Amino acid sequence: MSLQSTQTDFVARVENRDAAGAILLVCEHASNAFPAPWGCLGLTDTQTRAHVAWDPGALDLSRALATRLDAALVHAPASRLIYDLNRGPDRADAMAARSEVHDIPGNKGLTAQDRLHRAEALYLPFHTGLHAEIVRRLALGQATVLVTVHSFTPVYHGQPRAVEFGVIHDADARLAWAIVAAAQAMTGLACALNEPYSAADGVTHTLRLQATPYGLANAMLEIRNDLIATPQQVEVMASQLAPVLQKALATMAEG
Repeated sequence: MSLQSTQTDFVARVENRDAAGAILLVCEHASNAFPAPWGCLGLTDTQTRAHVAWDPGALDLSRALATRLDAALVHAPASRLIYDLNRGPDRADAMAARSEVHDIPGNKGLTAQDRLHRAEALYLPFHTGLHAEIVRRLALGQATVLVTVHSFTPVYHGQPRAVEFGVIHDADARLAWAIVAAAQAMTGLACALNEPYSAADGVTHTLRLQATPYGLANAMLEIRNDLIATPQQVEVMASQLAPVLQKALATMAEG
């Protein structure tokens, strides 16, 4: 596959571009598609549908939040196992040979040129597209707050996770703190700051790359995926989290 075709095929998907809301939603792990030339990387059908390949429910939740918040949404077109768009190209786990308890045969023994090809085919088109959306909004004078949406497994390496809703921050913690405070006051969700991951785990790449240079308020949302496994659950969760995000924005404006 040529670089020209991959730039066309794997650009960031943009929905609700002209939405008036301040929040720009991003879903880097939206898809479990395994397109050519990489294919399924030697994984079973069960593995390609499992959390290891994507964030189940995250795109559906992002879309439901976008509707409620009048928000634009940018999401990714391919599995994170081909390239994890929330990791920099210098990171081994951008194309992990093992993820959680799963070996990824198609990611073993990658050469430097293999890694460069994937970065050019997937990482650059996505982040260039997301950057273009941010630049467009800023040039139009539109308030912009970057919120990334992820889901996580209820059991990790055999250990149950009690947290249901985590909010993660990088250098700027203001929005994350405001979201946690609003969630604790307005919902019954077990909510925590910097759970089940934190910036120390290298999971805030998109925030650091796209929001920090412009001084944009930002946060990463993590929702336990058993709570957004059905369309009905997605609607319930979106109905809880949309007011939480609105309250957090209002708190930021007051502060």
